[in-house]
Amino acid sequence: METDIKLAVLIDGDNIPSAYVKEMMEEIAKYGNPTIKRIYGDWTKPFLAKWKNLLLENAITPIQQYGYTAGKNATDSAMIIDAMDILYSGQVNGFCLVSSDSDFTRLATRLREAGMTVIGLGEKKTPDPFIVACDKFIYIEILKKNDKEAEESSVTRAKTTPKNDYDKITPKVIRLISSTIDDLADDDGWAFLGDVGSLLQKKQPNFDSRNYGFGKLTPLINSIGKFEIDQRDSYKGKFKLIYVRNKKGKN
Repeated sequence: METDIKLAVLIDGDNIPSAYVKEMMEEIAKYGNPTIKRIYGDWTKPFLAKWKNLLLENAITPIQQYGYTAGKNATDSAMIIDAMDILYSGQVNGFCLVSSDSDFTRLATRLREAGMTVIGLGEKKTPDPFIVACDKFIYIEILKKNDKEAEESSVTRAKTTPKNDYDKITPKVIRLISSTIDDLADDDGWAFLGDVGSLLQKKQPNFDSRNYGFGKLTPLINSIGKFEIDQRDSYKGKFKLIYVRNKKGKN
């Protein structure tokens, strides 16, 4: 994903905790330049007051949307209308939809149909239809993890993290990685790790090494013990290229 693409960041203020805003904006910056940043909500409601200073610090524009009828979410409608206006304006190459609400599933699908890159951010409670409608979906809970914690080995995590802080590396996850390596492997079974990561993302938009307590894909794969890893010199030896393959008799 190109990091110089222009992104519209649209945040559902009624549905996302304000405590994550700094980490969210830092994460979004990895994927592009957030040229439009808006948050939607009824700012007359006291529970949104905690957003005020955070919006100033992160240059996010609040959009006022009154709730016209009890039980109806006018915020969602305002955000969807704005997204379509931005789409037709031609100002951006992609969208970041920040919400845990499945009501934005059709919007994500429509934006991708128009050739937009769509990155979703939301809590782990986000319904699957919205997740799979995005090119990439990031759980905001993992953004609070520090680098040292994220790089711990699976053995250490098993001893020190008995809580449900991380997703378990299940046989289903292992099969997903294994089949993806097979899809890309050369005659000797080796696949370039960068390609493996890209294809994993396409198959499962919410796949992220950080969900399992690892900052990168390499230590995640290494911790499983069912894959071989080979570091090779790149052209002119300026950096290392990492290749992986399935261990025979291990999958």
